[in-house]
Amino acid sequence: MEFEGVKIEYTGHSGFIFSLEGKRIAIDPYNVSQNLEKVDYILITHGHYDHCSIKDINQLVKKDTIIIVPADAQSKITKIEEVEMQVIEVGDEIDLGKFKIEAVPAYNVDKDFHTKADGFVGYLIKTDMVVIYHAGDSDKIPEMQKLTGYGKHRNKFLVILPVSGTYVMNAEEAAEVASLLNPDLTIPMHYGSGVAGKLDDAKKFVKLCSDKGINAKILEKV
Repeated sequence: MEFEGVKIEYTGHSGFIFSLEGKRIAIDPYNVSQNLEKVDYILITHGHYDHCSIKDINQLVKKDTIIIVPADAQSKITKIEEVEMQVIEVGDEIDLGKFKIEAVPAYNVDKDFHTKADGFVGYLIKTDMVVIYHAGDSDKIPEMQKLTGYGKHRNKFLVILPVSGTYVMNAEEAAEVASLLNPDLTIPMHYGSGVAGKLDDAKKFVKLCSDKGINAKILEKV
């Protein structure tokens, strides 16, 4: 789909490819289709197998692809040849010219799968016109309050939230986050791959958002 000039491809589970400013940016590719075009950047939220899949990363990289990762995934990426790796931590921002990448917190508040101390991240992709927030594997956390300004800014705001309730927030909690952030569009993720969550979770999230007057959409996997 297109959103304010950004092409969005849902590659399944928590994976997306964004085409913007002449570049292709993938996040957390896992079990991706075989016919996808190569990408310029890959953002990894954390090192778990369904978010940092070497097989899928190898399918999408080309010479000089830049892979941005938190420290816990660093050792896995060293196995990939002819790419540049940049390690990022919460609060870091990487300026890539026409857009910026910022790492934001992603963790569980009542589970032990993703602790705050692990340093796992979500991402903000920021251009002059659009801000994209990919929440990573996270519950509803206090730091999300700091993102509320993007929903009132001149930029269009796209929010992508996990909804499965296993390892991450559930559909109800995700709808609460969407209501807090007030995006122009929100998209559910972290379901339907056999890891956690089903399409019904995504449908429930969209219905809850609709009831709150929030524009939400389920994307078909490419």
